Amino acid sequence: MEQPTVIVTGASSGVGLYSAKALAQKGWHVIMACRNLDKAEKAAKEVGINPDHYTALQIDLANFESVRNFVKNFRELGKPLKSLVCNAAVYLPIEKNPHRNPDGYELSVATNHLGHFLLINLLLEDLKNSPETDKRLIVLGTVTANRNELGGKIPIPAPADLGDLKGFEQGFKPPITMIDGKKFKSGKAYKDSKLCNMLTTRELHRRYHDSTGILFNSLYPGCVAETPLFRNHYGWFQKLFPWFQKNITGGYVSQELAGERVAAVVADPEYKKSGVHWSWGNRQQEGRDAFVQTLSPEGSDANKAKRVWELSEKLVGLA
Repeated sequence: MEQPTVIVTGASSGVGLYSAKALAQKGWHVIMACRNLDKAEKAAKEVGINPDHYTALQIDLANFESVRNFVKNFRELGKPLKSLVCNAAVYLPIEKNPHRNPDGYELSVATNHLGHFLLINLLLEDLKNSPETDKRLIVLGTVTANRNELGGKIPIPAPADLGDLKGFEQGFKPPITMIDGKKFKSGKAYKDSKLCNMLTTRELHRRYHDSTGILFNSLYPGCVAETPLFRNHYGWFQKLFPWFQKNITGGYVSQELAGERVAAVVADPEYKKSGVHWSWGNRQQEGRDAFVQTLSPEGSDANKAKRVWELSEKLVGLA
């Protein structure tokens, strides 16, 4: 039988890699969308992904031309798309000054939100027109962008807060570095980008679920304390954080288990619901099931979701 096709961004390491592995084991064909194809091929071999169950395609989400080329190359494969998983992320928590993408946008927002936003919009027609059933578009969220969770209330470096979107309103070009137009804070930029991810899934559901039947959801698979996402953090943090999550909070989740949870939300019938944020929370008791997590007032703000969408369209050249 034809393998159902799923695209997973950032699939050469971390949660993305183990999501790809878990989906391949479920019989899917995984398009590993990665910046470095050699790294992707090596990683797939190391974790034992069957070569018949994946194709590595190059994408740099911070480069919008690269995103468009990826979509072109994917379409040339001729595979009907059943699911898209937006997983890739950049986290630069100790940077004092912003890095920027070729368009001049702050790098973490450009990669985590705007690049995925463009990719989603370009692939929507592929999902709509696919003969597959039970099609799903899944975006990885984070507890640190949800003020309804303890991790989202921690003020260091600052909680996620898009404000009045002044930075986006003004074009998000230098000297602007933050979505709210305020002073640059690298850790907050990451949180803000993930909040945009979760707002985007809400707006996707509002705009397209009823007319297409596609399921649009975000998820938090638990605290993945040992992941390449933290490779740009202080060395002491990379050692202490996993210990803290294992021994103090009980929130620790392995990359492999997180990948299995992502794969479940993509493929399993019990997650056949749209417009929600699936979560395993921050207490990983044995056998804990997922639940629908309520997002913060800002993360549930339909008007803000609509405005983020409209401004993002302009920033990536879709409007």
